[in-house]
Amino acid sequence: MDDDIESILYIAREISVYRIPPLNKNEGHRANDWGDLAAPLWKGRLRVLENSKGATLVFEDATTGELFAKTGYDPSRPSVEAVLDSSRYFVVRVEDEGKKAYIGMGFAERTDSFDFNVALQDYTKRFRAAQNAASAESEEPEAKAPAGPKKDYSLKEGQTFSISIPGRNKDSSSSSLLGTSDSNVTGVGGGALPFLPPPPSANKRR
Repeated sequence: MDDDIESILYIAREISVYRIPPLNKNEGHRANDWGDLAAPLWKGRLRVLENSKGATLVFEDATTGELFAKTGYDPSRPSVEAVLDSSRYFVVRVEDEGKKAYIGMGFAERTDSFDFNVALQDYTKRFRAAQNAASAESEEPEAKAPAGPKKDYSLKEGQTFSISIPGRNKDSSSSSLLGTSDSNVTGVGGGALPFLPPPPSANKRR
């Protein structure tokens, strides 16, 4: 069952549809080029609908609801274009199953065409805001794992650690950071190496 909610953005009770000539290169559409505007190809109702998939322009009979044509409205490639010589007429690109056609559309009153424009502009703003929000979410860095507690590498009272110097043979007693682990350092003769006295002061001359 399809539970997609569909909302109505705009309704025009009466619009006219025209067959239009091909567009000349580098020129815009003009309603005056469509022939007799009092004799349209079709007359009916226009509804602009929105659901989770986007917006759609629906041309249908005002009495029976019979579908005449429909086309999606994508703000990134708009399917509605205003003509150059009137604010009440537009050109609509209709696409269905890979087929594409252009039709002219006219409103009876300028207020109707103004409300139609406002409805499309409001939808375009919401469409772009949703796109920007989705883009911002995709660019956010992944959440970093929480850092663990910091380790304490300081030496506690009475603790030492050894340093291994390449090229020297390891003794049975390892060297500590502040000196050897033996209580005395022996000289060549095997006796303890005495501490040297300080140098004599300058006033004690012999």
